[in-house]
Amino acid sequence: MSASLGRRAVAEAVGSAALVAVVVGSGIQATVLSRDVGVQLLANSLATVFGLGVLIALLGPVSGAHFNPVVTLAAWATGRRGEGRLTARDVAVYLPAQTVGAIAGAVLADAMFGKPLVQWSSHDRYAGHLWLGEVVATAGLVLLVFGLIRTERAHFGPVAVASYIGAAYWFTSSTSFANPAVTIGRAFTDTFAGIAPGSLGPFIVAQLVGAALGLGLVSAVFGGRTPTPTGTAPLQGEPEVAAPTLT
Repeated sequence: MSASLGRRAVAEAVGSAALVAVVVGSGIQATVLSRDVGVQLLANSLATVFGLGVLIALLGPVSGAHFNPVVTLAAWATGRRGEGRLTARDVAVYLPAQTVGAIAGAVLADAMFGKPLVQWSSHDRYAGHLWLGEVVATAGLVLLVFGLIRTERAHFGPVAVASYIGAAYWFTSSTSFANPAVTIGRAFTDTFAGIAPGSLGPFIVAQLVGAALGLGLVSAVFGGRTPTPTGTAPLQGEPEVAAPTLT
């Protein structure tokens, strides 16, 4: 049974909030427990992998567990949402839900650790090599998500997407934000996982470029046709939803 747009929007907001709470909260906890930056990043990435996998598996059957505007836009651009289509109305509801959820998640994480509820990040991430890292991270994410759909292996989504994001924490210079909503949410916390507001614009542009590149790679590698699933569950396990997430 297809969930109503309202329920899907709530799932996207809750999932985005929980994801950012995991990212920000584990970053705060890591800096409390260790002064080693490598250990801090390891703790942050592991928590994100586990949290993201759980959220995709849990909320995928409701909304597709996008939690990420570039995934939603890519799903809309490919013209499919499982057995139906992701409409412009769906996109117009999903994107604000994801962004508001991400901001709420950052505020929640700060509240849990006794930090100021809203404190703009001072963590400057304004550099060309970081933008390149975001292009690569986002392109890889979109290639993975829609490549799994094209090859009818979408049931691997929760493990594959979470694993990719965990790896991208380490092999990209930007530590793989790869998600405009999460990027905006992380500007609201002056902690380990934060990003300065002045760094938001180029990061989001790089993510959009990466998404377009990722879709191009999907067509180049898998061909231009998106098959309708037959007997294979979509990425999060629900027939009516096509694509999953991101961080």
